[in-house]
Amino acid sequence: MYPELSRRRLFQAGALALAGSPFLAACGSDSGASAGAGAEGFGEIAVQLSWIKNIEFAGEYMATANGYYEQAGFSKVELLAGGASGTTAESALATGKAFVGLSTPTVTAPAITKGAPLKIVGTTYQKNPFCIVSIDKSPIATPADMAGKKIGVQSGANTVIFAALLAANGMTEDDVEIVPVQFDPMVVTTGEVDGFMSYITNEPILLDSRGFDVTTFLLADNGLPLVAETFTVLQSSIDDERDKVKAFLKAEIQGWADAVASPEKSAELAVNTFGKDQGLKLEEQVKEAQAQNDLVVSDDTKANGLFTISPELIEANLRALELAGTPITAEKLFDLTLLDEVYAENPDLK
Repeated sequence: MYPELSRRRLFQAGALALAGSPFLAACGSDSGASAGAGAEGFGEIAVQLSWIKNIEFAGEYMATANGYYEQAGFSKVELLAGGASGTTAESALATGKAFVGLSTPTVTAPAITKGAPLKIVGTTYQKNPFCIVSIDKSPIATPADMAGKKIGVQSGANTVIFAALLAANGMTEDDVEIVPVQFDPMVVTTGEVDGFMSYITNEPILLDSRGFDVTTFLLADNGLPLVAETFTVLQSSIDDERDKVKAFLKAEIQGWADAVASPEKSAELAVNTFGKDQGLKLEEQVKEAQAQNDLVVSDDTKANGLFTISPELIEANLRALELAGTPITAEKLFDLTLLDEVYAENPDLK
């Protein structure tokens, strides 16, 4: 009934990304992931998506449909779907299955602290989509409103993120009743829980479409300003194939600029082409694309360009990661110099 609700949220993948980490062995690579620039360009690459082919990857669909990857020098860019049993970006990079992976700092940072030679080179979402959703008849509009309430939280890394939210707001688990739930938000309509941990781009829209008025607050606006849908690559790609990474980023910027400008076209590509086997609904995908744009575009991106991360936002992410149990430095986690070069060489992209 709800094709997207059983998803393993990209923040939840952290523990799985580290278990049996292939980075403990030498990183392998296949021809698609390692081919360098030659007389005919960069050849084929694969991109590991963080979830099923829904509207979350509108920019990748636009880059494909509008020929931006080809213009950048790639003969083919294969978009590898993730999913409940799919490969994480970190694992796909380690095994050479992908050249770029879409991930999140709460997954990539722990992998790096375990020895994975990875870097984040840009981010699609300036804000992570996590929110607490409640029904208007008993609204939860702020973290303080959760006190004494039953909050549905999915097991796994979501519990770590929720604990970090509480800590960021001077609260503890004793202040709320945490109820283990799955991904169907209907439990918030039946009174089983008062609030439900969800994605602002998904479950609130689904509840609204079913006639429920909802209240939400973003974790990113309440102490956990983590970025999300980050572009993650191997350090060796930065060192040895810098132009290839930059070419990919250029095509992605072009694709996401088109996606932001046309949520309707993005939704059509998601429903009718790239995710046509997912049972997606066009109206819901349009609404999710519109909501997603608020996460992709910010005052900083308007000034500096899509995917950029300001020094202030980097510091905020490091503080949030420490609250989530993974202290790390900016130098170990990020390398935004490639993106700087892309914009310096292509000022028209801003």
